[in-house]
Amino acid sequence: MKYRHKISLLTDEELLRIFSESNDMLYFGELYKRYVPKTYGLCLKYLEEKEKAQDAVMDIFQKLTTTVQQYEVENFGTWLYSVAKNHCLQLIRKENQTKFVKIEDAFVENDELFTLTDKQKPEEELNALEYCMGTLPDEQRQSIRLFFYEEQSYADIVETTGYQLSKVKSYIQNGKRNLRICVLKVLQKG
Repeated sequence: MKYRHKISLLTDEELLRIFSESNDMLYFGELYKRYVPKTYGLCLKYLEEKEKAQDAVMDIFQKLTTTVQQYEVENFGTWLYSVAKNHCLQLIRKENQTKFVKIEDAFVENDELFTLTDKQKPEEELNALEYCMGTLPDEQRQSIRLFFYEEQSYADIVETTGYQLSKVKSYIQNGKRNLRICVLKVLQKG
């Protein structure tokens, strides 16, 4: 190839383009050399163990050699950061099989009458809840659904929806209040 002698002078995007066109590992290898320290640091931050971080870096770059051509990457560094972060979070989820959510004291409510996750609700309450979910604004409905029904964390909801963290918390809190009011009204009428 005509670029081999000046490979270190190529931009990340040029290396990626040439690799995508030629599948020549020399160009991907240059990207690897440039980004392996940062990627390792990121993985170590999330996984907190050297061996796990090293394995994650190898997995990430190995996977990228076969999948990177499928994406239109404008900024390789930013894209790789996102890929590496998501990979580490998936590993943590698989290992823990639990999700930790920081819940502020002001957000916690103890309400015997209305609990979204209560599976033993009478049918009329479930019907009222289903009806009232349809009356919520889209942002509240989506946030409530992801948080309670799909058991996603605030961070997951932010990533899924693109909403700001403060907005997600507000949508959930206001959505719960609106659902509680609506369900009580529907049940009183029924």
